[in-house]
Amino acid sequence: MIRQFGTLTGRLSIPAGRATRMELLAAAGAFVGIVLAALLSGLVARSTFPLIVAPVGASAVLLFAVPASPLAQPWSIVGGNTLSALVGVAVSVLVPDVAIAAAVSVALAIVVMITTRSLHPPGGAVALTAVLAHPSSAGLSAALLFPFLPVALNSVILVATGLLFHRMTGRAYPHMAPARPAASPPGGVEMDDIDAALATVGDAFDIAPDDLQRLLTLAEQNAMSRSTNY
Repeated sequence: MIRQFGTLTGRLSIPAGRATRMELLAAAGAFVGIVLAALLSGLVARSTFPLIVAPVGASAVLLFAVPASPLAQPWSIVGGNTLSALVGVAVSVLVPDVAIAAAVSVALAIVVMITTRSLHPPGGAVALTAVLAHPSSAGLSAALLFPFLPVALNSVILVATGLLFHRMTGRAYPHMAPARPAASPPGGVEMDDIDAALATVGDAFDIAPDDLQRLLTLAEQNAMSRSTNY
C-alpha cells in the first residue's frame, strides 16, 4: 500500500489568509463529527475511559478536509484506529518500560496498518494513547475493551457522520476513482509511467494512482488546448 499513491505537489492549494467554502464546510463537518462522537459514545462509555480519544480529532481533519485521501477512507479510519489501539494495549501489557512501550507500539501500529491496508496517521497517536493511558491498570477486561470503546465507537460514529455530511454537501465519500478522461495525447503519461516513477522515487504520496493519472491527462489536454489557441 505504501507505494500505491503519489502526489503532484508537496503543498496545499489553499489561498493564504482566507478560507474557501469547502474549507469552511470541512470545519463545520469536523465540529459536528466530534460533537456526535463524544455525545453518542458518552451514552455507553464507562467512566474508566474518556468519552473520546484525542487522535479522533486528527481523523476528523482528514475525513472532512481531505476526504479524497486514501488515508481518510472508512476502513483506514475505523480499521487503522482500532487495530492501532489493540497494538497499543498489547504492548502496554507486555512491555513495562513506558518509553520503550511507546516506541514499540507506534512502530508496530505502522506495520499492522500497512499490512492490513488501513494506513491512517492518527493510528500512531491511538497506539501511543493506549500505552500512556495504560488501560490494563484497570484490569484485563478494561484493557480489552479500550480498542472498541471508546476508540472503535468514536471512529465508527465519525465515519457515519462523514458519510452523511459529505452526501448532504455534494462531496463523494468514500472516494471512488473517477472515470478516466479520454486517452492521453500521443506520448502522454500512462499508468505504467506513473508506476515506474513511483518505484524510482520510492516515497509514499497521498493520492491514488488513478486520480494522479486523471489529473495528469487533464493537464496534458489543457496544455494542448492552450497551445492550439496561440
